[in-house]
Amino acid sequence: MATTSSASVSKLPPTPSSRTGMGANVYAGGCTFRVWAPHAESVAVIGDFNGWNPSTHPLAQEQHGYWSADIPDAKYRDRYKYAIEHHGTLHKRNDPYAREVTNSNGDSVIIDPTFDWRDGQFQMPPWHELVIYEMHIGTFHDQPDARPGNFDRAIEKLDYLANELCVNAIEIMPTAEFPGGFSWGYNPAHQFAVEQDYGGPKALRRFIQAAHARGLAVIMDVVYNHLGPSDNDLWRFDGWSAPGHNGGIYIYDDHRAPTPWGNTRPDYGRGEVRQFLRDNALYWLEEFRVDGLRLDATAYVRMVHGPGSEEIPAGWGLLQWLNLEVNQRQPWKMMIAEDLQDNAWVTKPTADGGAGFDAQWAAGFVHPVRHAIITQDDRDRDLYAVRNAILQRYNHHPLERIIYTESHDEVANGKARVPEMIWPGNADGWHAKKRSTLGAALVMTAPGVPMIFQGQEFLEDRWFTDTEPLDWSRRERLAGIVHLHRDLIRLRRNWFGNTRGLSGEHTNVFHVNNRDKVLAMHRWAAGGAGDDVVVVFNFSSRMLDGYRIGFPREGRWHLRLNSDAQVYDEHFGSATVFDTRADGGPQDGLDFSAKVTLPPYTALIFSQ
Repeated sequence: MATTSSASVSKLPPTPSSRTGMGANVYAGGCTFRVWAPHAESVAVIGDFNGWNPSTHPLAQEQHGYWSADIPDAKYRDRYKYAIEHHGTLHKRNDPYAREVTNSNGDSVIIDPTFDWRDGQFQMPPWHELVIYEMHIGTFHDQPDARPGNFDRAIEKLDYLANELCVNAIEIMPTAEFPGGFSWGYNPAHQFAVEQDYGGPKALRRFIQAAHARGLAVIMDVVYNHLGPSDNDLWRFDGWSAPGHNGGIYIYDDHRAPTPWGNTRPDYGRGEVRQFLRDNALYWLEEFRVDGLRLDATAYVRMVHGPGSEEIPAGWGLLQWLNLEVNQRQPWKMMIAEDLQDNAWVTKPTADGGAGFDAQWAAGFVHPVRHAIITQDDRDRDLYAVRNAILQRYNHHPLERIIYTESHDEVANGKARVPEMIWPGNADGWHAKKRSTLGAALVMTAPGVPMIFQGQEFLEDRWFTDTEPLDWSRRERLAGIVHLHRDLIRLRRNWFGNTRGLSGEHTNVFHVNNRDKVLAMHRWAAGGAGDDVVVVFNFSSRMLDGYRIGFPREGRWHLRLNSDAQVYDEHFGSATVFDTRADGGPQDGLDFSAKVTLPPYTALIFSQ
């Protein structure tokens, strides 16, 4: 696996940087500023270094609407803005490439880009071994105060994620500067700046370094389907807008501007806007060393009104360009689309005309699986739909999908967490525990890249908001459920060397009994002892004793996990389940068979 190749500590150039670099770029003795403002009559940089006087440091006009200047007096931590004159009006704007701002409607800040990464040797785990934990920096803490969480508070919980829960990747909801102190992050006011309430750019680097030191990959959410919409200095950035439209140079000036989040869809047809978004993606991947990006709502990048509407060819081309650039520069880093249309072209290679993402969130998995575990009456559970969800693939490859039963979208805006939906008002009850963990077992054993949402492992029962931290008291109160998730994750990662098949490419759902609500599947990579895995699910409230199913190989099959084991909860353990021996005749299209005991709402995992 390749590693980052940049030096551990960045060095400053001894002379002004090339004027191809956008924003504020520090050199020894000064700073180069460069901005795109094609309709400006004049541009100056104002800031702490010149008393905010627009007459002191005018920028020179270049071709194609760019302006730049080398300012010897500018230094780290100086605040600045651009003073842009258009038709006699002076507009004071933040730098679109500002790496830091004092706040979302404050000033841009010249930052020190150096950071001691120390080891610099982190390697992205193999994608087939990834288990992702989605988290929100503002609520991933246990401090009972009114302030939002930050990167340093989140660092305190990384040992828990790496050593107790045993995930090996975290996906952080967007951390680009947004208005106010509380947000999901999907309203970025400044694409390149890091949210100040979270600690700013240095704190984000510390967080990534701390995660890497614990073997955790970091995937970051980015938003390219709309800009802002509030506290957005890109709006009419250089003062110009097309007649009848208000967005200006960064935003479409026609019917393509509106999105569900504001009339601020970027103009993907403008080369400078495409460059801006491309530079942003590479900024996080290369300067912050994040290990992947998850692009929000890509259906609204490639279509005007989302699913089934008019296509935006330039948006599709932007997605292709981003993925091609990443694949050429850092191919070990994962690019994920939140498209939710189950469109295989999203993850088809760019060489074949696809968008080129490595994976996409799998709507075809989450919805039927959630329905199967939330539905109250056993008779209404459709195991054929569950089978189809397990076997769903994009382009015949299981790792092109991210599978889950909870994400920030499923458990917010009044939509309850899975345990609460199973048993409203009693998320700690037996049914809620049993069926939510049955869903967790399905996520961790089905083909794909598994993901859980913060707090899911201790059955957080409150829906997600950006103001309420997780209830960490549940971690201790439901320690057994946490350990069940840990054991599932370890088996998924082949922690003990006897469940390699759970991360393999091959799946055979060989048994579907929709009457008794039993489903079984065989997972394998190359096959054989330590590789072949058989997973059996009982989706009913009935105990099934002496239930015969097929097995792919003869001999003893060791019980690696029983989700009903009493070690996970004092109310579990309705039956004793043992290893089994496949010495019976053919069954379910397999050469051998054995009897198993199936406790209610339980998953059993066997291997040789």
